[in-house]
Amino acid sequence: MIVDLHLHGKYAKATSKDSTIPMLEKYGKIKGIDILGTGDAQHPQWNAHLKESLTEISGTGIYQSKGGQKFMLTTEISFAYTQGGKGRRIHLVVLAPSLAVVDQIAEALLKKGRIDYDGRPIFGMNCIEFVDMMRSISHEIEVIPAHAWTPWFGVFGSKSGFDSLQECFQDRTKHIHAIETGMSSDPSMNWRLSQLDGVQLVSFSDSHSHWPWRLGREATIIDGKETYKDVINAIRTGNSLIGTIETDPGYGIYHFDGHRDCNISYSPEESKKRKGICEKCGKPVTVGVAARIEELADRPEGFKHKNAKPHQNLIPLSELICGVLGVGLATKKTWAAYNSLLPHFPNEFFILRDATQEQLAKVTTPEIVDIILKNRRQEIKVKPGYDGAYGIPLIGKRIPKIEQENHSGIQEAKNITSNLSKWV
Repeated sequence: MIVDLHLHGKYAKATSKDSTIPMLEKYGKIKGIDILGTGDAQHPQWNAHLKESLTEISGTGIYQSKGGQKFMLTTEISFAYTQGGKGRRIHLVVLAPSLAVVDQIAEALLKKGRIDYDGRPIFGMNCIEFVDMMRSISHEIEVIPAHAWTPWFGVFGSKSGFDSLQECFQDRTKHIHAIETGMSSDPSMNWRLSQLDGVQLVSFSDSHSHWPWRLGREATIIDGKETYKDVINAIRTGNSLIGTIETDPGYGIYHFDGHRDCNISYSPEESKKRKGICEKCGKPVTVGVAARIEELADRPEGFKHKNAKPHQNLIPLSELICGVLGVGLATKKTWAAYNSLLPHFPNEFFILRDATQEQLAKVTTPEIVDIILKNRRQEIKVKPGYDGAYGIPLIGKRIPKIEQENHSGIQEAKNITSNLSKWV
């Protein structure tokens, strides 16, 4: 089964207001995702929406929408605190076994601050305290460091993270079984750190909309029954964790160093030569994931340890189509070509991963067939993203305009600092 357990609903900031359970259901099925995370499960209004829209499947811990899309109860929590003399900004994904447990999580969080102003609320406690809080509620709750390498909010982030899980979680590290690699890194980059050998590497989309080029852009493949217990067992032990679906790391918004406002990006090598200073404004650049991994890695590039799970790097189908057509991502032409393919196959993942050249050739143009197969063979180069700007797949004669994230990490970090007192 393919699972995407990190996303956000309509009440989270910088998220589409159309991201409701019916829309997530529609595009989750189109994408081919077996289990979606609900996101933001503790938010009062979203929680009410979940209770109205979902029904548990006979004690499995998996919930189902009216149209049959399966969901697991999830959320993301933000933490802003000082540890070791440094300001920390860490995001954690939380998986919960039931709505009753989610209600207990909400009750515990309310004792620390507000949960009604954003789907991803911010608290001043540290990660150690939060893990203790979750375990006091239920040992079935799973805590996973979100987009672990993101500069501003990853546990290994260059701006406010740590150099190890042990430094962040101390003796509670034994309760951290997995990290989310995030879009700007893939498992092969993480294999270079021996400290992660016993940690499962999972991938989820962190989608802020229901659109198919966001939803499921990264996902995890699990062999087991569609139960909360089986999903958690795979994440905790890796025994039935088959692998992950990734985007090219360059597609992520923080792969290279750079300054988005200055339109400047550097590879780790070039950034090092420039001593991390932007040639345009003279200020330090935002250090990206590639450079941060180089800093912490104790193994050479290309290392693969014996328990490594396979991963497949795939650019979303809509991105492939708009590149071939030379038009925008959400234009009528892109949608028309996308929708002309879907009726002939089970879902988008089948098109990207399994459809044969002969099957594709019967229903679309040679150019689109060619780019789908090149994508599968990892033959599409990507101009790396940096400092909040998406990477650009180099497809066709024209480069399609790819929208940036709805927020800057720098601005969000400043907002957290200035508003923390009224939130917590």
